[in-house]
Amino acid sequence: MPPYDLSGKTAIVTGASSGIGRATARLLADAGVRVAGGARRVDRLETEVALELDVTDPASAAHFVAAAAEELGGVDILFNNAGLALGRAPFDESTEDDESTVFNTNVNGLVRMTRLTLPHIRDGGHIVNMGSVAGRQAYENAASYVASKFAVRGFTYALREDLLGRPIRITTVDAGLVDTEFSIVRFKGDAEKAGAVYRGIDPLTAEDIADCVLWALTRPWHVNVDEIVVKARNQASGGRIFRTGI
Repeated sequence: MPPYDLSGKTAIVTGASSGIGRATARLLADAGVRVAGGARRVDRLETEVALELDVTDPASAAHFVAAAAEELGGVDILFNNAGLALGRAPFDESTEDDESTVFNTNVNGLVRMTRLTLPHIRDGGHIVNMGSVAGRQAYENAASYVASKFAVRGFTYALREDLLGRPIRITTVDAGLVDTEFSIVRFKGDAEKAGAVYRGIDPLTAEDIADCVLWALTRPWHVNVDEIVVKARNQASGGRIFRTGI
């Protein structure tokens, strides 16, 4: 059967100002989708509809969804991409502030955006959640991030159960190392530590993940891609990486 045609569809993309969010928004636009992008850094958004969004703030999220749905005239695709990690240290060195930021962004923010957007999603819609291999297999010195991504995976499957019978598809994309600003944020601006994460591995790119998202979105309508797990060739799991030239 032919791929699902996205031309004329509408999409909300969170965290659309950089990395995977920006790459996916671009690919969606190239496929004929009208995109509303949300981010705190509005000046960096390249989407047709560009709106400020802090997924951790209920008022900001509610205002964004209402404005985006009105501008787009309804929603066909929701890409819950906004997320982050903070720190790489044993859990007994964790802090209340870092834990709160990670859970409020990765879990509460994603759940909130889904709940607020669902009333606007039309029949034939699709929700894609940005997961991680960290949500499938734990690795050391990342307990809060690992827990948050396990929660995303669990929520995605629970949502699939709750929406069974409603014509909406649901997918999670669980990625390994992707060379974006993710590590700069994780290491709080330490460029040396951030760069070392991707050294000697030839990591995935934001465009690789955007391609996975588009593949799931364009499968024939009767097909639901429950999950995509994608890693660099030299990454076996979140914690096992083969590096060359180091």
